[in-house]
Amino acid sequence: MTSPAAVIGSTGLVGHQILATLLSVDACKNVHTISRRAPKTGPSTKLNAAIETDTSKWASQFAALSPLPTTVYSALGTTRAQAGGIQNQWKIDHDLNIELAKAAHAAGAQTFVFVSSAGTRGILAKMAPYSKMKVGVEDAIESLDFKQAIILRPGFLIGEREVGHAGGALMGSMTNCIKTYIGQGAQDTFAQDGQVVARAAVKAALLSAEGKAPSKYWILEQNDIVRLGRDEWDA
Repeated sequence: MTSPAAVIGSTGLVGHQILATLLSVDACKNVHTISRRAPKTGPSTKLNAAIETDTSKWASQFAALSPLPTTVYSALGTTRAQAGGIQNQWKIDHDLNIELAKAAHAAGAQTFVFVSSAGTRGILAKMAPYSKMKVGVEDAIESLDFKQAIILRPGFLIGEREVGHAGGALMGSMTNCIKTYIGQGAQDTFAQDGQVVARAAVKAALLSAEGKAPSKYWILEQNDIVRLGRDEWDA
């Protein structure tokens, strides 16, 4: 995958790791980001970072990217508390993600990689607003008919966040205890490190570029993420 890539949500837990991974692998030569703040990675000749505080302008910037990205990663998301309510969170997690996917498709992107969430399609879970956001974006990406779409559905995300969220510290402590006293395999069933998720996203895109994706709309559940992002990571 020597073609250019773009990362949306590059300052978040997983997005930052996707960007860092792309900058570290020889297979990717150019990486674009569009974000409200500068990426936290160090300077790189590969990186073209566009800073735009007005997210309503992000979609229009896709057509201006040069070279145009053929693979686009979105790990864009916020929390209800950070957004100031569920309606504002919906505008970012649902509306903006869909708008950017459409813009990427219109700009000629061949592959779209979206970091979603596990458990959103369960009988009870799918009624929750958070699940509806993720499901809505997944369905929109599928309907756009990219040459290749990749959906990652990680569990609880382990790693350092810029802004903590309710229950995050407690959940983090619990996952560490499970890993310590029961084992890594037990933790893998419900929680993954942000770097592992990021590497799985990049690995899946690399495999797709080689024609090795199992389907045009490839869904990676938690076990697939662990396999590609840790057990088989060799990029």
